[in-house]
Amino acid sequence: MIQSIFYFIIAGIFEIGGGYGIWLWLREDRSILYGVAGSLLLILYGYIPTLQTENFGRVYAAYGGIFALIGVGTILYAPR
Repeated sequence: MIQSIFYFIIAGIFEIGGGYGIWLWLREDRSILYGVAGSLLLILYGYIPTLQTENFGRVYAAYGGIFALIGVGTILYAPR
């Protein structure tokens, strides 16, 4: 169970970090190295779920559900 939680958290960090790296490169005119690093993180984000020892479908559904809930909560209730 600890291993599944670890992979879950690492996948989330790589997904957010990868997307942010590409965003910095394209939208903030940062070096292409940000885009390359972001791409590598997103590739690893795609690979990490294959390391899950538990039922992948359930883990992936939980992952999507948690991030969807956090995202909706942030969009709707974050102070502006």
